[in-house]
Amino acid sequence: MHIHRLEKIWLAIGISMLFVFLAVVGVGAFAMGMEPPTSHRHSIDPEKVEQTAPFDKPGLEKVGDKEYNAYMIAYAFGYKQPKMEIPAGSTIHFQVTSTDVVHGFQIPGTTVNMMVVPGEVNHFSYTFTKPGEYLIICNEYCGTGHEFMSTTIIIK
Repeated sequence: MHIHRLEKIWLAIGISMLFVFLAVVGVGAFAMGMEPPTSHRHSIDPEKVEQTAPFDKPGLEKVGDKEYNAYMIAYAFGYKQPKMEIPAGSTIHFQVTSTDVVHGFQIPGTTVNMMVVPGEVNHFSYTFTKPGEYLIICNEYCGTGHEFMSTTIIIK
């Protein structure tokens, strides 16, 4: 089999670019110590979520004027804290974890969208300015009853 000289040149350029790309990623990941930010990371034992504070009492906690913490647990086909009501203009600091598999946490029409990983506590804050009923859905396939996994936030 005969390969033309120009094809050999382009093949060599392509392979060398691949090695350059892998070297840059390797240096960034290992030599420079790149890792996700740890300021908001915190993990718990996924088998003991329901015994670990604050998830032992999931729900809303008022922490200031129009400011709330929402402690939520995602489980197979549902969220603990079935319904929440807050006044318009309030900020909710969501803290969500899972006990079983990877779930999603999305509020359509807002910027709230995160992946809920067992044992990892995920944080997200959002200010609800418009009154209405907001649906929280799971956007990561988690099993056969996935389409029923939802809860609501009512903004008055």
